[in-house]
Amino acid sequence: MHDGEYRSRPDGLHAGSEDPTESGLTLAEIQGQIRRLKRAKGFDITLDQRLAYLTAEVGGVAAEVLKISRDGKRDVGQMNAGERAAVVEMLGMEIYDAVWNLLDLAEMAGVDVEAAFRKKAYLNESREW
Repeated sequence: MHDGEYRSRPDGLHAGSEDPTESGLTLAEIQGQIRRLKRAKGFDITLDQRLAYLTAEVGGVAAEVLKISRDGKRDVGQMNAGERAAVVEMLGMEIYDAVWNLLDLAEMAGVDVEAAFRKKAYLNESREW
């Protein structure tokens, strides 16, 4: 594992350590990882390009969800447990890509995502649904 990379674990994301008691990463920490990866890989794109990549990744999420939602339909056939697990794993990868692009878009636009989450959560508390 390279410095600054992270792995998933059942209770969240953590940087490098095998200790399952460590707390998960904050959005700010993930955004820092995105900045480091972009610098290391030389990613230099516009806000519009990042939005296009985000849109493509959300399409990938939709494609995997459709595979799961079609499971068991007579016209598609049924997935066995291994096939379903593979689709669920790929869905997780697509969700990661979408979140990565979304957080980078926020970073590029100057949005403080954690502050936005706090404010929106507060506003949602008083909303009528």
